[in-house]
Amino acid sequence: MRVCILFGSLRNSSNTALLLEPFVDELKRLGVDIDYITLKDKHIEPCTACWTCQNIFENPGCPKEDDMNIIYEAVLRSDCIIFATPIYSWYCTPPMKAVMDRLVYGMNKYYGDSKGPCLWEGKKCGLITTCGYEIEEGAGVFEEGLRRYSKHSNLEYIGKLAVRDIDGKKYFQNESAVKAAREFAERVFKSL
Repeated sequence: MRVCILFGSLRNSSNTALLLEPFVDELKRLGVDIDYITLKDKHIEPCTACWTCQNIFENPGCPKEDDMNIIYEAVLRSDCIIFATPIYSWYCTPPMKAVMDRLVYGMNKYYGDSKGPCLWEGKKCGLITTCGYEIEEGAGVFEEGLRRYSKHSNLEYIGKLAVRDIDGKKYFQNESAVKAAREFAERVFKSL
């Protein structure tokens, strides 16, 4: 079993990173292999809708030469993709958005000269997020976007772990947050 964590925070020791620590520890304890990709450290060009990828069915087929190929490979070999991002202005961070745009076209061959395959069909995906507002107000828009993204991509959305920032970094290391992260890891494990 393999989980690909796409970490979208712009800070290494962010609230989202702190929430991921017990999640990752629990997955490792359960024997899950993990690809943990810090997106801010990668060179990822935005999708420019050139549509080249849409007529290449055997792989993502993006002509851009950047670090997205590392991400495509990790996603393709995974059983589950975790989109881990803080919420900025009701949505994910810019590096996460760039990756999601590139994935949705590189993996879904729906728009070319003829309809092609969905390269990641049937994979599971989930959300780990932190935000400053009440969870529904802060993370609800992005979660709904990810649900629609999953449906469009034939992914199985397995849910979210969302924690609100109440008192800064300490909050993401308290007993409640750690317990929630470990329980979400178990939920991911059971879904695989």
